[in-house]
Order: sequence, then structure tokens, then C-alpha cells
Amino acid sequence: MENEVTKPNTAATKVPVVNQVNDIGFRLILIPFFGIAIPLITGMVNHNTFSNWQIKLSYAYTIGLAFLIWEGNRYLLFTLRSYFNWFNKPIRKLIVLIFSVSFYTIPISILLLMGWYHIFKAGVINWNIITESTLIIMICVVFIVHVYETFFLVKESENEMLKNAQLARAKVEAELEALKNQIDPHFIFNSLNTLSHLIEEKPQRAKQFNDNLADVYRYILQNKRRELVLLREEIQFLNDYFSLLVIRFEKAVQLNTAIADSDMDQYLIPPISLQVLVENAIKHNEFSDASPLVVSIELQQEVLIVHNRVYKKALRKPSSRIGLNNLDERYKLTTGKEIVVDATEYEFTVSLPVLKID
Repeated sequence: MENEVTKPNTAATKVPVVNQVNDIGFRLILIPFFGIAIPLITGMVNHNTFSNWQIKLSYAYTIGLAFLIWEGNRYLLFTLRSYFNWFNKPIRKLIVLIFSVSFYTIPISILLLMGWYHIFKAGVINWNIITESTLIIMICVVFIVHVYETFFLVKESENEMLKNAQLARAKVEAELEALKNQIDPHFIFNSLNTLSHLIEEKPQRAKQFNDNLADVYRYILQNKRRELVLLREEIQFLNDYFSLLVIRFEKAVQLNTAIADSDMDQYLIPPISLQVLVENAIKHNEFSDASPLVVSIELQQEVLIVHNRVYKKALRKPSSRIGLNNLDERYKLTTGKEIVVDATEYEFTVSLPVLKID
């Protein structure tokens, strides 16, 4: 979804605003109401001395007056919204709004009321009624303008909240995509190192490793765009990946998986999660045929427990923990949950929450 980015408005810059409002019913009811109510309140139309036709024509005139006042102020209000808004320059917006509404409403009201007296009172003008009527009209206009502005403020707040939600989602998706893209270089680098080692040390196994590597990488390409995969798919991928390790290390690495087959299709997990943990264990531990590295995986109450004994390898520089941090961030962005790492001198355990399919 594309989001328009608008710069803060200046005095010479228009800003996009919400000007769409379905107020036809509102106007159809209130314009005639004010056109009849204000003359009744001020006593401008005398029912005792006017004929029926004079009364009807008088109210038709005052309704027309109300229409011109309403529509003129509505046009001013909508036009000013293209130049000012409450969020950036509220004081300037208030001053401009009051002056523009007053300079339109007061002269038009006085002129049209004088016109009414020329038509229906033979030019005998009652300035007290005109003053009172104009004051009431201004009060009504201020009230209606307030209603319109409140409506627009609510709509703009809703739009701003929606825009912020869309931006936040786009940011999360971008962060998740960046984290997923970190998997490929890391995996390829380690795999090429392994393949290089096999070509030199065990060339007969290099071809088998290369074929298995193609299957493993195919899974990565197919699933890197997905946020979640079935636990069965992830376990199958882990088995394929572990076969690469067995080709290189033979009996020095072992994988024990204790997950019921009935649970394999009941849970979801972010893709390539388990491979990261196995790769992390390989990187940080010493192991051999006589003292193999055993990675065990079991499902306990909707949590995958990945465990291995620690045979700490002497590293030339401290671990950056990129793999675990990447996995934790992906988990938080995808599932809203965090992984739990429990590391001691002799044991290393990572708990991965899995999502049960409803």
C-alpha cells in the first residue's frame, strides 16, 4: 500500500485535508429550521398583519437567506481548510476562521434583512430586529462551524491513526524482511566453507553434500517469504540440513527429535528457526566421534525445547550472537513472543514458542 508523505504547510503551501462530508440531510433539515425559527424568535414576521401569501413568501425569503449564509460559510470553511489546519497553526486557523466568517455573515445578513424590509415592509426598517437577527445568525453560524470542525478533526485523527498504523506495519514488515535476508549470506558462507573442506579432505562426499545442499537451499528460497510454516515442514528441513552435517562430521554429531507425529501438523513456527540453533551449537562446541555433540528437540506444552551439552570451543573473538539475536527479533516480529535462552557452563537450552493451529 502506498502512503503519501506531505510536508508541513506554510502560508503559501496548501496541505491535503479531509473535505469529504455527507451533510445533505443535515442541511436539508437545519437550513429551513433556521430560516423559520429566527424570524419567529425576533418577531420579524407578524402573523397578525400579514396575509397567508405574505407569510409564505416571507419564510421563503428567510429560508433563502439561511441557505446563502450556510452555503457561503460552508464554502469559506472548506476553502480555508486547504491552507490552514488545527494541528500545525491552531491560533492562525482560529483567527482567520473568525474573521472570514464574520466578514461574510454580518454584511450579507444585514443586506438581505434590509431587502426583506424593502419587500414586505415598504422600506420601513426595524434596526433592533435586524441587529437581533444578525446576532442570532452569527451565534448559529459559529455553532455550525464548530460542528463541522469537530467532525473534520475526528476524521483527521482517524486518518492519522490509520496512517501511523500502516507505517508501523510497513516498518515491521521491512525489519522482518531484513532479518530474513540475513539468513542467506550466513548460511551460504558456512555451507561453502564446509564444501571447501570436503573437497580437500573427503572429495567422495563433496558431491553428495552438494546435492543435499541444493535441497536445503531450495527450502530456504521457498519459505523465506513466509512468516510461519508447519512444524512438520521445519523438522523435515532440519533433518535435511543435519544430513549435511553428518556428511562432514559423521558420528560426531547426532540429532534426537522427540515430537509426536500427531503434533507435527498442529503447530506453526517461523521458518529456519531450528537450523539457526543447530548451526549455533556446531559453531560454539568442540565434538568428536568419541564425544559427539547431541542436539535434542522435544515439544512441551506448545514450546519447542532445543538442548545440547556444552563443550565450549575456544574462539578467536567473542561471539556476536547474530544468529540468536536474529532469531529472537524474527520471533518477536512474527509471533509477538520471545525465545528464552538458558545457558550454563554445562548446558545450553533454547525454548521456542510454537503457535497452535485453531
